[in-house]
Amino acid sequence: MAPQQKHPWHGRIVAVQPRIRLLRSFDQRQHNYPGYVLWIDGIVKGEERGFTVAVGKGAHAKHSFRAGDELSGESVPVADPRLEVAEFYKTSRIKFLARGRARQSEGTSPPFLGVPPALEVYRQRGHRRLDPRTYAAKCTRCIWGCKMPVEMTIDQWNPSVKQYRFETFCYGPKRCPSYSPGPNRKVPGRKGMVYVEEDWVDEQAVAHRAPDD
Repeated sequence: MAPQQKHPWHGRIVAVQPRIRLLRSFDQRQHNYPGYVLWIDGIVKGEERGFTVAVGKGAHAKHSFRAGDELSGESVPVADPRLEVAEFYKTSRIKFLARGRARQSEGTSPPFLGVPPALEVYRQRGHRRLDPRTYAAKCTRCIWGCKMPVEMTIDQWNPSVKQYRFETFCYGPKRCPSYSPGPNRKVPGRKGMVYVEEDWVDEQAVAHRAPDD
């Protein structure tokens, strides 16, 4: 197998969000937490545009990525776009060109900016479903927003049968004025069955948090 070609890039981070995958099997779900996604305005493959780069949790622990940082690196185009929000991954040779400045209002109103916390914090906080339209309009820059690739096993007795999609979630304060849940999520199952993920699932996931947390 030929080695994967790495493409150099550089630019300014406009958002950092957790890189979380969701595995669904009818009414069961499981999360994987491989790292973070950097939303960058810059140049990649010789083209000036916006693009997304996946980084590991170790890289974030070392560099504390935040909106406003200017940096460069090298990444590989993702092998299966169904499994990644980012366009590029396997990132290396990260070099900071300029550090973004903290803003006094970062943690006081949406979209919440600053340095995203450790992935364990996201796991502990739990999430609520987020209307995709609200995410696109108000939450793409927020550290508590997350767009997840979803892999659904349709038939537990035949796990090779899968479907894929993307879902959006919010890990932010329960009283965030920008929040809108959108319709209940539906998960297909075997023999045409459908599981509807009711509101109580979200309520249970964040029940341990205070309204402003």
